[in-house]
Amino acid sequence: MEDQASAACRSAAFDWLRAQTEAGVDTLPRRQLEQGFPYGGDWVRLVGPQGIFKPAQIKYFPISITTTTAGPYADSFDPSGDYLLYSYRGTDPNFHENRRLRDAMNERIPLIYFYSTVPGQYLAIFPVFIVGDDPDRLTFTVAADDPLQLRYERDDTDDKIRRQYVTRQVRQRMHQRTFRDRVLRAYREQCSICRLRHTDLLDAAHITPDSDEAGEPVVSNGLSLCKIHHAAFDRDYFGIRPDYRIVVRPEIMREEDGPMLKTGLQQIDNSSLILPRSVQQRPDPERLKVRFESFAELAL
Repeated sequence: MEDQASAACRSAAFDWLRAQTEAGVDTLPRRQLEQGFPYGGDWVRLVGPQGIFKPAQIKYFPISITTTTAGPYADSFDPSGDYLLYSYRGTDPNFHENRRLRDAMNERIPLIYFYSTVPGQYLAIFPVFIVGDDPDRLTFTVAADDPLQLRYERDDTDDKIRRQYVTRQVRQRMHQRTFRDRVLRAYREQCSICRLRHTDLLDAAHITPDSDEAGEPVVSNGLSLCKIHHAAFDRDYFGIRPDYRIVVRPEIMREEDGPMLKTGLQQIDNSSLILPRSVQQRPDPERLKVRFESFAELAL
């Protein structure tokens, strides 16, 4: 069981993160997590050089586990999608950080899971609990839980069912946020059509819809679009050819309306997309071809 002072500090960390979420902050920069939050006249750090981290104000159990962007995020889940997976530190199951995380599992200590969507930016998932340990695969099994259920609770059937449901929701949130952050960063936080740079007004649009079997959340299946151009693209007001040229529907070109129609749609006809610097991150021409053929059948 955790001592009272450490438990109070852990609870304050959850309160601070909850306040960030309620303020509309979806992801946090690493420098802010390294600085931490004010507590008791001091600052409590939330991450450190290693993935399994305990601040000085907490006596024994870790407060957080952290990922990197080194691999595909699908590897962060077990095949069922009901649980997160987290690798050991090193290969020794009895290394002190692995041992403390295992002890957190046995004592049902709530943790924070910081998931890196892009380098230096983290989505905070909390609370999470270590619910399984596989020394052969050097992996812990992690379940997310509802913040409203945050307490040191027994591991009964209701907990398991609820946590599986919450973890599946977390998986969707992680995928959506990762797709958005990686697409917007690839396009240098601007609309690929009009160059609008206000990130609050930008979306990561799918070329192949995410509802489609081939609609993977990868950067080459995405476009950084402002909300107006995203809506217009989804409703086939314009299409994008495999050579990255934009084609506006003929009836839209014939319409007469206010300045938004002229500058927002009519003037983009036959213009070219603004592309990521990395060739690998540019829109997949084959995906654009399939999408454009569907647009042409409907609109041209």
